[in-house]
Amino acid sequence: MNLLQNWDNIEMIDLTQNLSHLTPPWPTYEPLQIKFFKRLSPNGANGQLITTSNHVGTHLDGPLHFDTAGRDIASIGLEKLVGPAAVADISDITEDFSIYTPQDIMDRVEVKKGDILIINTGYHKYGWDQPEADEKRYMVRHPGPSLDFVDWVKEMEIKWIGVDCGSADHPMNTKIRDWEPMEAARCNAYMKEKYGKELNEIYPWPDVYQAMHIQVFPKPDEVIHAENLGGDIAKLGSKRTIVGCFPWKFEGGESSICRIVAFESK
Repeated sequence: MNLLQNWDNIEMIDLTQNLSHLTPPWPTYEPLQIKFFKRLSPNGANGQLITTSNHVGTHLDGPLHFDTAGRDIASIGLEKLVGPAAVADISDITEDFSIYTPQDIMDRVEVKKGDILIINTGYHKYGWDQPEADEKRYMVRHPGPSLDFVDWVKEMEIKWIGVDCGSADHPMNTKIRDWEPMEAARCNAYMKEKYGKELNEIYPWPDVYQAMHIQVFPKPDEVIHAENLGGDIAKLGSKRTIVGCFPWKFEGGESSICRIVAFESK
């Protein structure tokens, strides 16, 4: 196939959240800070200085984020970052603190071994740059995966997972459970009513704490995550397509701000 001849038939769909000093980082991480250190007048050019953590806006969590022996961002090849993807729009079944399963994904899209997996929970609409912005819902109450997701993504040899919310783990299977005790109590009440079990029965600590990071990032699996997707993700629906994640080529980087794009045939 001649790529140049066919390029006019390709549509690029941006799955990236806008980035600004207003973008909230993951809770307790340093936010992005920006200032001009020179201006067009009198310095002849505009120049900016940025200070930030890696977990602000759309970003890729690298293996090193949860594995001391893990690879840095620069070591991740393009063959892992770009390729066939299964996109699952599960926004019709999600609500605050809800749980989605591998079956929920497979009911909506064919998932093949070695795929990239993009999950549209619908919670991108609560991102800071959206009309319905709600930081609590986006970071603290978003849906999360059932525990069988861990073995499923390993079995399917998923290259990486992209989610349109604060984490690929359920928020109450992260430190947010400790930091937000009132939200944890609210989640516990929801889970007892919805699933007939208490929060710590569904996600028992310390056994499965942050399982979708700790249990899948290390080799040989290296099922890493991109979080805070947004942009035009809703345009995709549920389908198979090509997706690329483009972080900095960051030596020693545990994670990286990135741009994520879907490549669709017109």
